[in-house]
Amino acid sequence: MIGIIGAMEEEVSQLIEAMEEKEKVTCAGMDFYCGKLKDKEVVIVQSGIGKVNMALCTQILADRFDVKAVINTGVAGGLYKDIEIGDIVISKDAVQHDVDATVFGYKVGEIPRMDTSYFEADKDLIELAKRTCDEVNPDIHSYVGRVVSGDQFISDNEKKHYLINEFDGYCAEMEGAAMAQAAHLNQIPFIILRAISDKADQEAAGSYEEFEKAAIKHIVRLVLGILDRM
Repeated sequence: MIGIIGAMEEEVSQLIEAMEEKEKVTCAGMDFYCGKLKDKEVVIVQSGIGKVNMALCTQILADRFDVKAVINTGVAGGLYKDIEIGDIVISKDAVQHDVDATVFGYKVGEIPRMDTSYFEADKDLIELAKRTCDEVNPDIHSYVGRVVSGDQFISDNEKKHYLINEFDGYCAEMEGAAMAQAAHLNQIPFIILRAISDKADQEAAGSYEEFEKAAIKHIVRLVLGILDRM
């Protein structure tokens, strides 16, 4: 079974509507929809916003549904200079930018006493996602790069350039690295897919509201394409 997580309803609602043989299971206040999508056994869930919700959701997928892979789908703010609104970032890896134990000698983003803080996405899923995106979304560009996550909506240039310079981030959002850490600890292959809804700058809030629907259209098309090719 493949787990598919989106933080917000609009990030998963079209996928849930397209499911067949659908059954709902509620756990920790989250509705997990089990069924078939593109003839694949899937469980789709809205985690809620933020890293804690995402980590909890991923652990439930591991424990209760025994998923063999996890896809985290949604929107993000673009960081990398060439990325435009509507483009897609496919995770190379993910890191939490708001972890700070520097007083103990760690670098920003490093989680104390963990074997890694940069959680690598599954290479086969990366390759599949990149190839699929080029086929199903020929009108946009896709990039493989680092997803940086924190419990903040990034909307100023100073913070944006900090995330670029400190982490070499390609996009900024609020959940992906938490899913990546939970998947890593459970030894579950994962990938994070993010359509760019804004530029993570002073115009981010307005851009997000204006372009969110178009960004989600691209990401839904990509998820369906990946499932179709698995």
